[in-house]
Amino acid sequence: MSTWDARRQGEAGQRNKPADMAMTFRNLCRSSPWKWQSLRFEYVDRAAADSPNLDPTGTDAENPDPDNTVQAWLRRPGALRLESAAGVVLHSTTGINDSRDGFYVSSTRKTWLLPPQLVTPVYDDGGLVRRRPEAAYGEPCFGNGRFAAALDPVELAGNAPVPIEFPNTNAVELGPITAVDHQGRPALEAVVTPNAAYRPTDPLAPLCGPGRNLIRIDVGTGVCVSSRSLENESRGSGHWLRILAVDEYMLDDLFLAESMNLTDVRRHITWDISRGA
Repeated sequence: MSTWDARRQGEAGQRNKPADMAMTFRNLCRSSPWKWQSLRFEYVDRAAADSPNLDPTGTDAENPDPDNTVQAWLRRPGALRLESAAGVVLHSTTGINDSRDGFYVSSTRKTWLLPPQLVTPVYDDGGLVRRRPEAAYGEPCFGNGRFAAALDPVELAGNAPVPIEFPNTNAVELGPITAVDHQGRPALEAVVTPNAAYRPTDPLAPLCGPGRNLIRIDVGTGVCVSSRSLENESRGSGHWLRILAVDEYMLDDLFLAESMNLTDVRRHITWDISRGA
């Protein structure tokens, strides 16, 4: 199955076929690299419950901290632009067109891995990824590792299913899974508890903290749009994300510190010819 088919069949398959919801949830967490190429979104890193700017009792569909919302444009692989709520540029990728010849001279086997979009995973019957191949995974990071982990939440599922004869070897244990609406987009929500096998992308900022966590995964992209701790000592900590657009065309100029000032060849260019006296 091609990547194009997988992006769309996953959504239709989940609506039309009965499925093991736990398997569907985990496969959705593995599917992000094959579901989109560019993303425009809003992102908020949630503070703990004692923060004066956060109401941990609010619903996950609501922005917990509008004043500290980050506007983001991301184009795979590695191009990222971030703006504050006031429109101030916080970060813009500057090396997306740099030569990599020096990088490969001292390369290891890992540096020669292909981007995940160029390799084919094992899909389930609904078009979601059941087993991820070896590839050059990794999303741009900002602030802490939770930002990158939310864009590709494979840490909640692992690269492949675990053997059925070994209980509690999944990365996380899943409570009841429900279909919800998150800012106008369908998502799957579950109360999640980490096991000993859980290996977060950033141990200091995991998607799933100790104890119970409320996790929400966007059905169309496989992005983790909300994580929130339900434990008293860390209640409310996590993140919130709102997807604004998927697979928009994004020019290089959007991610560069200085515009390349390319000429728009669709416009007529006038020539001023000076006349001699």
